[in-house]
Amino acid sequence: MSRRKTRPRTSPAVTADSPCPCGLDAAYGACCGRLHSGTAGTAPTAELLMRSRYSAFVVRDEAYLLRTWAPETRPGEVGFDPALRWTGLEIQETTDGTAFHQHGTVTFAAGYVHGGEPGAMRERSRFARHEGAWVYVDGDVTE
Repeated sequence: MSRRKTRPRTSPAVTADSPCPCGLDAAYGACCGRLHSGTAGTAPTAELLMRSRYSAFVVRDEAYLLRTWAPETRPGEVGFDPALRWTGLEIQETTDGTAFHQHGTVTFAAGYVHGGEPGAMRERSRFARHEGAWVYVDGDVTE
């Protein structure tokens, strides 16, 4: 008896009606999807920008990630690892980052599976206003 080769399991595509990957209680199309498409303008807080950027990594929306990256730290491209699947976002702490601030930080843990092994990336991300909109500046990855 020979074994058939099977393709690796992948998660179903995120649709407008799917739960939003960012973890808020809304469908993707009514949550981060509106920011990704530009129909909702820009994220009003650093935390919502962080959530939408996480969702952009999930759906591999390079254009949105680059558009919401500070010009002084923006890379030329985003390298997506095809073997990496993001599995959840936990916001641990936010500092400033509201309509009344010019800077803010968001500390988060993002779960993933890579090569069948679960893991988590933890980062304290820095955000700033650029031409009125929140942008990701950089972050410190922690263990």
